[in-house]
Amino acid sequence: METEHDVPVTADQAVAAVHHEAGTGDWLFFCHGFLSDKTGSYEGRCREAVEHGYDAVRFDFRGCGESDGDFVDSTLTSRIADLDAVLDYFDPDSCVLFGSSFGGAVAFHAAVGDDRVEAVVTRAPVTYGAFDDLRVTVEVEGEIRFDDRRAIDERFLDDLDRHDFGDVETGLDCPVAIFHGADDESVGIGDSFRAAESLEVDVMLQKYVGEGHRFSREAEARLREQVFDWLEAVGDRH
Repeated sequence: METEHDVPVTADQAVAAVHHEAGTGDWLFFCHGFLSDKTGSYEGRCREAVEHGYDAVRFDFRGCGESDGDFVDSTLTSRIADLDAVLDYFDPDSCVLFGSSFGGAVAFHAAVGDDRVEAVVTRAPVTYGAFDDLRVTVEVEGEIRFDDRRAIDERFLDDLDRHDFGDVETGLDCPVAIFHGADDESVGIGDSFRAAESLEVDVMLQKYVGEGHRFSREAEARLREQVFDWLEAVGDRH
């Protein structure tokens, strides 16, 4: 069963979430990427999660999809707050976080210090300096506009500077899985190798040869299979 929820984050803003119910007590929360939303591959991932015994939740960060707010006001800090609000709303005893691209950054930073998070799964996660090439444009033009309704300005980049991945390296205390396309031109796979080496927890890193930032249908199917195999193995160890 799928149910829609408006999850309050502030007094006047909420995020739109969909709960795919399994009723097992195992929870998996999905964080979409920078310019993405909760539709598309996240629907399939959630339905497959239910087949593997997970209550799955997908949601739109504020400024994205069906959630309140404007995209230009979205930052890493605000997206972490959105995820925290969703976790508090559904109130799992424990859970797994899945984050894709910038959603991976959200999942990593949100998991630090949160005892509910038992594992973090990421696909092409933003870890180190992925937005550095945008800084000059923002300094010169004041903003970068992606389309008629989505742009970022200096607030987004200033906020990024307040979230050092070194805090994740030393503060995260749950196992991590990273899946990354070898030909990714948006988030270089070298960043994931660096993260895997630097994190002080068990890390499984899977390189997908011939895949870019967007996975092919075949790679997506393989990703899902490997994610649930890994989660089963992690569960067996814990």
